[in-house]
Amino acid sequence: MANLFPTDLLVEESMEQAEEEVFFGRSWRFDFDAGEFIMTPTGQVARSEGKEAWVEWCRKALLTERYKHLVYSRNYGQEFEELIRSSLPRSVIEMEIKRIAIETLMSDPRTAKVDRFACEWRGESCYFTCVISNVHDETAEIQGMAVNV
Repeated sequence: MANLFPTDLLVEESMEQAEEEVFFGRSWRFDFDAGEFIMTPTGQVARSEGKEAWVEWCRKALLTERYKHLVYSRNYGQEFEELIRSSLPRSVIEMEIKRIAIETLMSDPRTAKVDRFACEWRGESCYFTCVISNVHDETAEIQGMAVNV
């Protein structure tokens, strides 16, 4: 009689198939330091594809405040604004920054893992870096900040 329950092999195959079906698409390239789109020599906005488009999405998601802009879904962006103003100890704030950043970046199906956080305080602002991995095992290091405005 055939087994009525799925085997580990079927689960692994379905996970591999799901990874292959994730669409990476394209994105406009943006200079986050200058606050402007990157232009080509012909005056067109430069594009990125694949891993670069995903990294652009991650950077922008960490810079966008959640619930503030109607154009974005309720799952897009972060909630750092009130965190720095709280009277919580810095160690707790760092843990919350990590949690919020992971939650923000894992909302995208291209993201497989967010880890290796490092925080640096400058005055009342916390700057952090983390390593992101996508479903194709490609990694990148990105920066974020929680600033007391």
